[in-house]
Amino acid sequence: MTKIYDLHCHSTASDGALSPRELVARAAENAVTTLALTDHDTVAGLAEAKIHADLVSIRLINGIEISVQWEKQCLHIVGLNIDPEHETLQKVILDSQVMRQERAEKIALKLEKKGILGALLAIQKEVGDGMITRTHFAAFLVSHCHVATPQEAFDRYLGDGKAAFVSTTWTPLETAVQAIRASGGIPVVAHPLRYKLTATRMRKLLGAFKNMGGQAIEVVTGRYNPDEMRILANYANQFELAGSVGSDFHSPTNQWLELGRVAALPDNVKPVWELWQ
Repeated sequence: MTKIYDLHCHSTASDGALSPRELVARAAENAVTTLALTDHDTVAGLAEAKIHADLVSIRLINGIEISVQWEKQCLHIVGLNIDPEHETLQKVILDSQVMRQERAEKIALKLEKKGILGALLAIQKEVGDGMITRTHFAAFLVSHCHVATPQEAFDRYLGDGKAAFVSTTWTPLETAVQAIRASGGIPVVAHPLRYKLTATRMRKLLGAFKNMGGQAIEVVTGRYNPDEMRILANYANQFELAGSVGSDFHSPTNQWLELGRVAALPDNVKPVWELWQ
């Protein structure tokens, strides 16, 4: 049986469109054999996902995606094979959730100043206990006809420097890495090329990450092309980091990011799953 790994995806516990149960069902339809649910700054969806993963013989890896700060740069660090109840990790999660709530309130106030009312209340009603992200605000702006597309929402309101952008100081990178390690998990730099770092800055980041206890980077994720994956494979080997594979799936409406539809990890890169097997 061919093993298919997808170690980066999101549910309605954060900014995904599918519930944990629906997410697992879709993964099963796509023949995924090992799935990590990595919601933003929350582990709330893991229990439900585990129940349904067991029913369809998918191995569920407990995961999370934590927003962090490194030298004024916002990054995302995925934690794989974590203990979601570990006290140190829970402290980081709680701090991140407080930051997210404060940011959401500030974004809503900025939108109100632009005459766009009721965003926070509507989003809170929709997500319940889930994490509020800028994606939720983008969806609100589209559904209330303030913009035509989510991208326009970021271009006009939510992106860096735009009318409703709120700068946030996230958890320090080292704090998140150490919390993931303390919980028995594996810290992974998520979608490394998204941050548009120069080669010099990328090497500085990966060197610091490695020294802090970081163990892997996503070599295969989203829409990376073969050249980009080769670049990341070289970084993985240069810094003796394992390679991870994940779709970063959020919604069935995005045909380019589908559960389990990712390229194979390059043969010359150590798979991250060997670190827990």
